[in-house]
Amino acid sequence: MTHEEKRLYLIKELLSELPQYRNMEIPENTEEQKRLLRSLMNIRSPRPIGEEFLKVQDEYLSAEVKEKGITDSDTLPVSPAHSRLILWRGDITTLKVDAIVNAANSALRGCFVPCHSCVDNIIHSVSGIQLRLACDKLMTEQGYDEPTGKAKITPGFNLPCRYVLHTVGPIVHGPLTERHCRELADCYRSCMELAADNGLKSIAFCCISTGEFHFPQKKAAEIAVQTVTEHLRTDARIEKVIFNVFKQEDYEIYKTILRG
Repeated sequence: MTHEEKRLYLIKELLSELPQYRNMEIPENTEEQKRLLRSLMNIRSPRPIGEEFLKVQDEYLSAEVKEKGITDSDTLPVSPAHSRLILWRGDITTLKVDAIVNAANSALRGCFVPCHSCVDNIIHSVSGIQLRLACDKLMTEQGYDEPTGKAKITPGFNLPCRYVLHTVGPIVHGPLTERHCRELADCYRSCMELAADNGLKSIAFCCISTGEFHFPQKKAAEIAVQTVTEHLRTDARIEKVIFNVFKQEDYEIYKTILRG
């Protein structure tokens, strides 16, 4: 199958699971097809699927990642402030690193809103449906929603990273409180400990809670840098921590903090 044929195959297979959409006309435009495929993956509940689908999906998503371009974390310059810290602006799903951090919701099964712009949705869309299945297994075994400030680990599947660390940040409604700040610090601490306990040497953090959860960006960055720096002082197992930002505004905030 060509790359286009794989995309069409995946769309048709996912549509066939939904009786109301089985006769849906598939758009001819490539970008519209990609958006439809992502939407179908986003809304799919965690349930088994055939090996042939997974094989084609993995081939397709791996090719998509390569086309976007993979950034090797080993090539990124370290911060002048700390030899184990890196500031990088880019797409976290293109980063080759031991683990990336996903800012998840408490259900921990990914974002079900079609093509939503949150990092949770983007990571699941690039990783493939196995990520939701892995998360569902963890959460079914746990039997209750993931508490704020804790973390879980899964494979990265079709992402360039080896693993994904899922953490639930605090949701800020109204004024920022000490509890919000403490819970955000817990997220960074839990991820660092979980990564180290699993033998990982490098980890990339997204800006936890600053998007849909409305944590103020500057304060969140200050907590992130302080918590990670303090952890590195007492734990040598993690060799490299990347603060990954997507917005220029966040980049400038972190740059100023790291300059000290």
